[in-house]
Amino acid sequence: MTSTTLGFLPKPLMIEVDRILPSVKLDQKIAATHKFRQIKESIAEIGLIEPLVVTAVDRKTSRHLILDGHLRLMAMKELELNEIPCLVSTDDESFTYNNQLNRLSTIQEHIMIRRAMDRGISAAKLAKGLCIDVSLLQKKRSLLDGICDEVARILKDHQFSTEVTAVLRRMKPTRQVECAELMVAANTVTASYARAMLAATPEEMLVGGKKTIRSAAMSQEQVARMENEMTNLLGQYKLAEQSHSEDMLNLMIARGYIVKLVDNARVLRYMQTHFPEVLEEFSKIVEMTTVEA
Repeated sequence: MTSTTLGFLPKPLMIEVDRILPSVKLDQKIAATHKFRQIKESIAEIGLIEPLVVTAVDRKTSRHLILDGHLRLMAMKELELNEIPCLVSTDDESFTYNNQLNRLSTIQEHIMIRRAMDRGISAAKLAKGLCIDVSLLQKKRSLLDGICDEVARILKDHQFSTEVTAVLRRMKPTRQVECAELMVAANTVTASYARAMLAATPEEMLVGGKKTIRSAAMSQEQVARMENEMTNLLGQYKLAEQSHSEDMLNLMIARGYIVKLVDNARVLRYMQTHFPEVLEEFSKIVEMTTVEA
């Protein structure tokens, strides 16, 4: 067995700010963005959590080139901090650090906030560290109150507004699951979509059995039509979900058969002579790397 080479030195080094050079030029407007303010407030409140990643020192200039952490460096300069903890990379490429990035989902953020507050961190301190209002922090903390476990599982990898679960909790668990599945299938996990499905939800599927309808915005007939359309859409989604695997297998088999046809020289000449338009479509299918394409 061969040993695995570490991508960076195991212990962070404290490096002076003046000895760290950026590898890209940041737009000065970025300082006005919410993301930058959030990073700056977090560092000011609780310190730097994730060290910067830099190259090994250049022996001629005695400086390091930054590979990952330009926003953190900019924030720490504005906070007038003199030294920064850095991981020294054994490689001088920044592709890995800039592309292997997983965004925090809304439910993951909710779990982290609850865990932090359960450990005694005050709401005011946490809100300041995240650069958000205390009221929004409380909404994030109570994100899954009244939401069934199946919905949390369906939405666990998605980012969405706290208003989505505020709408969903007005429905009974069965309806919550149906709406969550529809939103994910449509790739539209938004509050407006959730409100539309709430309006199309029968009263017997609502918590409390009643819903408030703006008479000027939607008539009873329109609501009833929307309920029927949403029910039909859910039924079609369920049928498509059940037959998806079989359909994908059939499509792959069909593509394999077309590949063999096009590879046959006699068939290819015949189609070029008599069915050139069909051959053009076959060629497109052969070039596909996946069925989804």
